[in-house]
Amino acid sequence: MAEQAEKEARPEHARIRYVAIGDSFTEGVGDEQPDGTVRGWADLVAQGLAQAAGEPIQYANLAIRGRLLGPIIAEQLEPALALDPAPTLVSFNGGGNDMLRPGTDLEWIATETRRALQRILDSGAEPLLLAGANPTGGLPGGERVRRKGDALVRSARELADTFGIPFADNWSDAELAGRQYWSHDRLHLAPVGHRRVASNVLRALGYEAPAEWVIQAASIPPPGRSEQLRYAREHVLPWIRRRLTGRSSGDGRTAKHPDWVWVEPLRDHP
Repeated sequence: MAEQAEKEARPEHARIRYVAIGDSFTEGVGDEQPDGTVRGWADLVAQGLAQAAGEPIQYANLAIRGRLLGPIIAEQLEPALALDPAPTLVSFNGGGNDMLRPGTDLEWIATETRRALQRILDSGAEPLLLAGANPTGGLPGGERVRRKGDALVRSARELADTFGIPFADNWSDAELAGRQYWSHDRLHLAPVGHRRVASNVLRALGYEAPAEWVIQAASIPPPGRSEQLRYAREHVLPWIRRRLTGRSSGDGRTAKHPDWVWVEPLRDHP
């Protein structure tokens, strides 16, 4: 009965209509739910926006794991902007998978990101630019990837300043780089990491995260030799095989929320 009453009380369109585009980071990989779905920071941001506004919002998430920047823009940007009614807020993150590969064209990433942000602005929506969290402390060849990430973040900050748009710089969150915020594959955030990113995003938008969110975790010791060998066998080798065969973890997948879903403010916090 309460759910039916909430539906009947909703306006035809929410005042806040938030759509997220990107790769596994935005899809929510690492924050797996008991039913096998993933949640992630973007879902949490949608809930946080509803809480802060004290009213239901509409939310869509077109992100798909494994996507490079080119496909994110080609496959997700225009469908996001074409949602009916049109979005008021679009979060954009991409390039993380690009920088894991050799020969990353950092200038091209900056140029395409600029074009995407301009397209969002031209549509009348507010862009929200994100830098992903920094996983390089636990990755083989992490120093090489870190240098790329540092350069991309500098570029992203310049773009955000130029456009005058919110920028959530998770890469520079030193706490978030700790092992305790990452899942076993060391590429995707653990649930507490997603909550910390969501808190950073809400702050960039001018909101406070719900007080009950746990966004800090106790540190854990560095991995031993046996753990490193197991990690290489279970995660590094499969990743290399996918690269060699041209496959992606996102092959055959579709967006989890390709159209608007309603997100209600929570009546009672746990």
